[in-house]
Formats: sequence, structure tokens, C-alpha cells
Amino acid sequence: MVYVSALTILPSAVEYAFECVSHVTQESLTRRTPCAEWNLADLLLHMNDSLAILHEGVTLGFIATGPIADPHDCSADVLVGTFRDRTRQFLEAATAADEDPSITIDDLVLPRETLIAVGILEIAVHSWDVARSVNVPMPIPPTVASALIKLVPILVIEGARQRDFAPPVPVAWPASPSDHLVAFLGRRVAE
Repeated sequence: MVYVSALTILPSAVEYAFECVSHVTQESLTRRTPCAEWNLADLLLHMNDSLAILHEGVTLGFIATGPIADPHDCSADVLVGTFRDRTRQFLEAATAADEDPSITIDDLVLPRETLIAVGILEIAVHSWDVARSVNVPMPIPPTVASALIKLVPILVIEGARQRDFAPPVPVAWPASPSDHLVAFLGRRVAE
């Protein structure tokens, strides 16, 4: 079941994410990220929005809001502080017992554990993007990456892949689970 696996790796993904964002500085906010259209400030705004929306889904059982980040307050301290706060809130909500295990998004109803797994994917992969942007080599922890590799085919449907991810890129052999995961999601491991 996705839920058990997701809750097992969520704390490690959060710890990894906090280490990655600890390297963000005010000067680094304008750096390019592996997400071609975004600089680091844009990526952190996206991560903060995503975490607020995922938290809403996990706690309320539905997602109603769109982006909520304030693009006018883009200091590194605010962006990283908001990320840490929202990540902790998501972790707390995800690990809390829930009587209704489903989430409604528009006309789609999906298991709560699937939304939690999407949150872990969002946290881990975008934190890798952050580390990459600040030139700190930090692979996703093997246990997190290995679990996500198994979940990605369930979480990333073809329409979303074309909209949200670049096509998979080749990765040299042997490669770590982190390298395989990010390459599958269209990120170049070595540049």
C-alpha cells in the first residue's frame, strides 16, 4: 500500500529537504534551476504553494485553493522559513490519523496516501533542484529515492508528465537511486 511506504519515507524526505534549503542565500535566489523556466526564488515560491495545497488536501479532504504565495516578499529568509513551516505542517497532517482516507480534487477522488506520496515526490525532487541550484551535490537519500522510483509510475500519469516534466534522460551506469529518479523526471544528473 502506498500510504505505509510514504509515511515510512516522509521524515527522511523532510530532513533531506531541510538540509538542501539550508544552503539558500539571498544571492542564490536568481540562479537557474533544473526547472528551465524558474530561478531559485520561483522554485521556492512553487514549493511553498504546493505544500500549502497538499496540506489543505490532507487536512480537509479536498483541494479548493490555487497559488497562495506572495511573490512580493521573496527574501531568502522568508522563502526558506515558509518552506520549513509548511513542510512541518504537511508532515504533521500526513502522520495524523484520518477517518476519511480520500481526497477530492475537482471531479477526481483519490486515496489520501496517494496525495501524501505526491507530496514526498514534490519535496524530495524539488529539494534536489534547490541543492543543484546552489551547487551543493546532495543526492536524494537512497531509501527515499528507491521508494519514489517504485511510486513514480503511479504518481506521474502521461498527461501530467508532458505538462510538468521533461522527457526522461539517460543516466550513466552504475547510477544511484537518486540519479535514476531525477533522470526519469527529466533532470540531467551531470552537466
